[in-house]
Amino acid sequence: MKLFLSSAGIQPETKQAFLDLIEKDPKDCKVAFIPTGADPQEKKQHVQRTIDQIEDLGMSLFKVDLKIENEQSLYEKLSPADAICVNGGNTFYLLDWVKKSGFDKVAKRLLNEGKIYFGISAGSYIACPTIEVSNWRNHDNNTIDLKDLSAMNLVDFLMFVHYSQEWIETVEDGYKTTQLPVVVLTDKQAIVVNGDKISLAGPQEVLTFNNFKLSQ
Repeated sequence: MKLFLSSAGIQPETKQAFLDLIEKDPKDCKVAFIPTGADPQEKKQHVQRTIDQIEDLGMSLFKVDLKIENEQSLYEKLSPADAICVNGGNTFYLLDWVKKSGFDKVAKRLLNEGKIYFGISAGSYIACPTIEVSNWRNHDNNTIDLKDLSAMNLVDFLMFVHYSQEWIETVEDGYKTTQLPVVVLTDKQAIVVNGDKISLAGPQEVLTFNNFKLSQ
């Protein structure tokens, strides 16, 4: 299984780790781009920012909207892609459509077939066992009153993204409410999963809680 889980997508500090993961010429790489999480948001600049990151590497991109898909159509549309990029937005809204569309099932099937999962912000959160971290900060509101916060469980830890020093108390309070390991990422970092190996891309200073461990 291959995953690239980030706060802010492909940054100069994480670019090489992403290229190493795809193991092919970016010009021959197709990316399925899922921007559904941004639907409830007024400001959607981050959607275009991700598109620019992908196209700047020379990769081709096509969009997939979870709201108009089902399990069968998703498998058919996503199968030609080398990587599946799930962009950020409202995590609760995104997770709701991940489950309604069947994307959670399709993603696992495609990952087992060798596709790469590329998560950004909310797209990284839904790869975790739950999205409970979204309740730790107040700018990702559960406007749809989603009750079941269980997510895709592609990894066995939680992530706190977009970290800066101002969030230290929020993280320290939050990790006391969970038994799961927690890794904290700045916008210049990403977690790379390649089979059994879990590594940190970008600056190597990493804040972790509840015995989160990178591979040695």
